[in-house]
Amino acid sequence: MSAPSPRRWTALALIATAQFIVIMDTSIIGVALPRIQEDLGFSQESLSWVFNAYVVAFGGLLLLGGRLSDLFGARRLFGAGWLILLAGSLVAGLAPEVWVELTGRAVQGAGAALIAPSALTLLMMLFGHDPKELTKALSLYGAAAPAGGTAGVFLGGVITEYLSWPWVFYINIPIALIALLATAPLMPAAQTRRGSIDLTGALTVTAGLAVAVYAIVRAPEVGWGSAQTWLVLAAAVALLATFVAIQARRREPLMRLSIFRTPNLAAANLAQLLLGGAWIPMWFFLNLYLQQVLGYSAFPSGAALLPTTILIMIGMIVLAPRAINRFGPKTITVTGMALLAVGMGWLSFVSPDGSFVVDVLPASLVAALGMSLAFIPSLGTAISAARPEEGGLASGIVNTSYQIGSALGLAAMTAVAAANGSGRLGNLPALTNGFSAAFVGATAIAVVGALLAALTLRVPKTAQPEPEPVH
Repeated sequence: MSAPSPRRWTALALIATAQFIVIMDTSIIGVALPRIQEDLGFSQESLSWVFNAYVVAFGGLLLLGGRLSDLFGARRLFGAGWLILLAGSLVAGLAPEVWVELTGRAVQGAGAALIAPSALTLLMMLFGHDPKELTKALSLYGAAAPAGGTAGVFLGGVITEYLSWPWVFYINIPIALIALLATAPLMPAAQTRRGSIDLTGALTVTAGLAVAVYAIVRAPEVGWGSAQTWLVLAAAVALLATFVAIQARRREPLMRLSIFRTPNLAAANLAQLLLGGAWIPMWFFLNLYLQQVLGYSAFPSGAALLPTTILIMIGMIVLAPRAINRFGPKTITVTGMALLAVGMGWLSFVSPDGSFVVDVLPASLVAALGMSLAFIPSLGTAISAARPEEGGLASGIVNTSYQIGSALGLAAMTAVAAANGSGRLGNLPALTNGFSAAFVGATAIAVVGALLAALTLRVPKTAQPEPEPVH
């Protein structure tokens, strides 16, 4: 085994920054959404596509990113991802109309799909030699994800209030340039491997996810019982089934299906999927509630979620590692999901004449504590379950699980909110009713996540000491 890199902690700072940015880009647009809607002409229902265009490309291409990372080297893919993210950010910021904005967001997502799995692979290469260092590194890396999600809300508020909404995209450009300059000196090189690239599989899984999200978002407008809704959903199922069939037949698939036989890997990924499906709708609709119901402008709306950000960082860096060491990853994952459900159930009681201190702050803090406890153990379990040579694949799968959960969860809750009145701008009771329904739906997702984690995650058996030889 090679000696640990003396620059590994500096490299970790860049890896954590990468995770912070790719997740921040899902949330930094939250506070800016009303301004984007006004300037570019999005409808209330189609507004979620500013989020979903990024997440669908991100989640749908992560498996390809993981495969490319294993074949061409994580360092190479890490740099390429930053370059693509930079280009997408420029397009999204300059967009004069809806389709250009969504194109830029999709390109951003494609860049993030290369960055995320290669970043996690690089982390395992740098810290895999020492379990204690690896746990600490994963905690810092894990904290960067939800911290980026919630900090993005605050930064989006500052930027939208004092600059203009295109700067929520332009902020990526200087960071990407610094990352490109720092990648070669800091990151370890990995040997490339020969193998094929399953582009057909990547296209079918991305298309299947996009079509599913489209069907769910459009359903409230055209009707859940309409032929259009069911035909589009059937097309999504057909595409995803085709993806699975391709993976089963290919000699070198994008995703080796048998990897899910690895103990705990499927269960941990299911926990990540449901965690994304519950958490992302919460911050999305909480932003809209603060601005469209309570009347907060962009900066106060972003600042209102700073306590959530701070608690998540403390929870992931300080509380989660200690709790895992004492109680084990399964117990902490289940507890975290349950707390997340409690927090979002509390948020469902928001009212049209509510206040931040009573209706938002305590509930959001409980939800944040739950998120911080559930994220780290489920992420660590999903990654550590795979073989070392499939680190990129495992990283791609777990990131895919979280992003697909985010996209489908938000699409479903957008449909729930729209069916309960969230499209009636200016009607505060109707808006609140729609947002409350979305919080109830997200609560249900978290409850299901806690139950499934309790049923499917296994507690590793401790090794029994060998008996002393008899003399």
